[in-house]
Amino acid sequence: MGFVYSTNPNFSFEEERKATETLPPAQQKLKVRLDTKHRAGKAVTLIEGFTGKEEDAQELGKKLKSFCGTGGSVKDGEIIVQGDQREKVMQWLLKNGYKNVKKT
Repeated sequence: MGFVYSTNPNFSFEEERKATETLPPAQQKLKVRLDTKHRAGKAVTLIEGFTGKEEDAQELGKKLKSFCGTGGSVKDGEIIVQGDQREKVMQWLLKNGYKNVKKT
């Protein structure tokens, strides 16, 4: 969320985004899905719903990309793995203690 204008004379620009504690893998509620929108027809696997610190999301993304042997990124709370890697991602997540995972 961005600020455009404030009429409050005492306004100070401070983001109120708190670094939420990262939930343990068994408590994470993740969704794994295939996405092709706005990607020039290229398919990517999206992992959504990660609750925790940005550094932990980056680390999870790094492990998933390495396991799948592809590239990707972590943006706006979504982990993006290039290609249709849904089966591999599900396999890795379940093997590493992520119990509450849905494939959509």
